[in-house]
Amino acid sequence: MGMNTCLTQTLFGVTFRNPVIAASGTFGWGASFSDFYCVDALGGFVTKSVTPEPRKGNNPPRIIETPSGMLNAIGLQNDGLDHFLMEIEPSLRACGTNVLVNVAGRTIDDYTIVAEHLSDCSSISALEINISCPNVREGGIAFGSNTHAAADVTRAVKQVTAKPVIMKLSPNVTDITDIALAVEDAGADAVSLINTLTGMVIDVERRRPMLANITGGLSGPAIRPVAVRMVYQVARSVKIPVIGIGGIFSARDALEFLIAGASLVEIGCGMFVEPMLPLNVIEGIESYMDRHNLAHISDIIGSIVVP
Repeated sequence: MGMNTCLTQTLFGVTFRNPVIAASGTFGWGASFSDFYCVDALGGFVTKSVTPEPRKGNNPPRIIETPSGMLNAIGLQNDGLDHFLMEIEPSLRACGTNVLVNVAGRTIDDYTIVAEHLSDCSSISALEINISCPNVREGGIAFGSNTHAAADVTRAVKQVTAKPVIMKLSPNVTDITDIALAVEDAGADAVSLINTLTGMVIDVERRRPMLANITGGLSGPAIRPVAVRMVYQVARSVKIPVIGIGGIFSARDALEFLIAGASLVEIGCGMFVEPMLPLNVIEGIESYMDRHNLAHISDIIGSIVVP
């Protein structure tokens, strides 16, 4: 696909043809969307999470629809690092766009094992580190809920890979800017936010949780105002690029994040409703730039006017 240079940016040493990326867990390994369009139309995509060992994930039911969103508790189901390297990674080399691999773990060693093994893979543009995972050595508290733990993971991953490291931040914290500043100080090349908000749905007739895991991650339009607010706060606090995520269902939604200060956006839940959504968002951003006589995507990013 031809590149519209008005939308092109180079961030943390990686060139993105446009600011639209498919989010982790919603795009598989990319191939499943090739029936709809060539994935090289996107600025990139984030793979499903990769962990050192295979994980079967949580027991079903593990997805439930909610007002303006969905609750999921998949549990990082994947076939593990070895399977990724042997079966998945070779197929990514010809996809024609940036591949960002989401990395997850229960211990810091889990993160560094995956990051180190992916460091020499030419198909991979960057690593997105999922620090919403429970730290088994700290009583199950998520790495991303504590500034010291978040910084420790960042520092450890940076030591074992030359790939750009994007820390994916959890919104389930008191002040997300504290976490963002901590990972920036520890060497993160960018931050992406937000991951899902923790939620719960109860079947009132049976008086039981609807998800086998009891709680799950809330995504979709319901969380977008929270995500836009957090992106705005973080973008004003850090010097590294910010990637906005949360309930993007239209170009207008994506533009909110860009205007708030995000350099890139990730689209996730919306693709379950409309697989063509990323292309529609790209076209909508181009139309917006034409209407407002904007020469480059950088004219939008962080352009919010605050009274």
